[in-house]
Amino acid sequence: MISWEDFENVELRIGTIIEVNEFPEARRPAYKLKVDFGPEVGVRKSSAQITDLYNPELLLGKQVLAVTNFPPKQIGKFMSECLVTGIKNDEGAITLVSTDHKVSNGQRLI
Repeated sequence: MISWEDFENVELRIGTIIEVNEFPEARRPAYKLKVDFGPEVGVRKSSAQITDLYNPELLLGKQVLAVTNFPPKQIGKFMSECLVTGIKNDEGAITLVSTDHKVSNGQRLI
């Protein structure tokens, strides 16, 4: 169990995917994403293993929930600056955590 204070320290924010690129050097199929989290956080990069269910056209403009206060993580030659959240389906493919309705970029999960 974690405390409520521990949970409050995790910044889970909504952002809009503004750029998607192939990531052929990744060990497992992935995309390089740029996600806009609004003026307070800005644009962050992320690597996401979501190629089973998504193509670049589906991802552009999609709002996603991400952890924005992890330290950057080196993934090959790519520096990931946030963790886009997802859940494995029964076949093991990742489905992104998103909103039903558009909200302002940078809003925190409450």
